[in-house]
Amino acid sequence: MPARRRRDAVARAKRLRLMVFDVDGVLTDGALYFTEGGGETKVFHVRDGHGLKMLQESGVQAAILSGRRSAAVEARAAELGIKIVEQGSSDKGAAFDRLLSRLGVAPSAAGYMGDDLPDLPVLTRCGFAASVPDAPQAVRGAAHYVARAGGGRGAAREVCEFIMQAQRTFSDAAGRQLA
Repeated sequence: MPARRRRDAVARAKRLRLMVFDVDGVLTDGALYFTEGGGETKVFHVRDGHGLKMLQESGVQAAILSGRRSAAVEARAAELGIKIVEQGSSDKGAAFDRLLSRLGVAPSAAGYMGDDLPDLPVLTRCGFAASVPDAPQAVRGAAHYVARAGGGRGAAREVCEFIMQAQRTFSDAAGRQLA
């Protein structure tokens, strides 16, 4: 990442009070797994989850905004202590606006990590936009930070650490894990 672009991403990440994550393609690898009975399963990466926990402990609230509905997402969010979960949102921009209004958070203090075209209305309105390396060019182009790791393979953890490093809370967060 060019130095100028990195400085901008760091400045944006410093202002965050809320970081919202898409699910499919960000917290998972984007593959959909269905059982023979029609049930759906999802695979989440343990390090992404740990990053979300550390981010919340550092003072940045985490939320989930997904276009699909899944009981697995509810269960994973509960396990991670994420209380704000918005699923089944076909218009993510409107859902994001409602979320900000409900929480009293300005768009400049909110970040979003998405991976596909339905995420663009949020990525272009939030204060800090992040994506994954295999996202379409339009999505990567709208992002202030593109993770090196793939969705469901550490991308969310990487973004959480970037935010904590920008806010100078990463050392404390990592130290708490060693205590």
